[in-house]
Amino acid sequence: MGKLLVVGSLNMDTVVNVSKIPQRGETILGKEISYIPGGKGANQAYAMAKLGADVAMIGCIGADANGVKLIQNLHAVHVNTKAIQVFEKQPTGTAFITVEETGENSIIVIPGANFELKREWIIEHQNYIDDCDVVVAQLETPIDSICAVAELAKQKGKKMLLDPAPACENLPESLLKNVSILKPNETELQILTGKPTNTEQQIVLAAKTLIDKGVEKVVVTLGEKGAILVTENEYQMFTSKKVKAIDTTAAGDAFTAGLAFKLSEGCSCEEAIQFATKVSSIVVTRKGAQTSIPTYEEVLEV
Repeated sequence: MGKLLVVGSLNMDTVVNVSKIPQRGETILGKEISYIPGGKGANQAYAMAKLGADVAMIGCIGADANGVKLIQNLHAVHVNTKAIQVFEKQPTGTAFITVEETGENSIIVIPGANFELKREWIIEHQNYIDDCDVVVAQLETPIDSICAVAELAKQKGKKMLLDPAPACENLPESLLKNVSILKPNETELQILTGKPTNTEQQIVLAAKTLIDKGVEKVVVTLGEKGAILVTENEYQMFTSKKVKAIDTTAAGDAFTAGLAFKLSEGCSCEEAIQFATKVSSIVVTRKGAQTSIPTYEEVLEV
């Protein structure tokens, strides 16, 4: 069994189902509302654990009912939460998600306690990095804390998988040079590089600019089209099984979890991507974030 460390966000998702996402200035009626544990970090930790990995998480929550619920949910799949810090004066992070009938979504995140994750807390708990095979992080916590994680992972010879969402321009090269695998989608890749990503060739060229800055490998997810693995000298396309999507909220997080899960078991990046595409193809056929995550046995049936 692989050992994984997730450093990232924990949010309570407020999900509203609508016929279509409203345009600016438009008022529409929603169909239903639900409250589901989420946050990119927690989603990924939950998914890895449900797949069967040994998972620990570092993050921050508020001293409130949402925080309690998020911890309970992680405990349900045996995620180690001892390094999740609780803040009295900050609320647990919240995300407001609008999901239309096609499964596409738009998301607004209010970070709350997530932005209290500090470099000092990472350094204090670096024994979790010592104990894992792969470290996974996102960008829903302060960039300085993620830089600290990547630095320590590099020093300790651990694989560092970065999911650069929400994407921002000009990620520090001091961070990129410590990243083993960067996993953006097409839109995030465009934001990260400032280059067009409309065609396969444009995606490859944009990804190579990140490799030139020190990233070892770039895995670009393409939604229903699959994913592209780009390395210094070549690239490879991976197709995804065609399914009817009803909610794409956790598709990216599920892919990241599947990728990290297989990498922690010693699989090649190519094998890990093939597995990850299967995980995400299941997730988009179900509602919610953590509620949509499959078991390892379910993935094998795809």
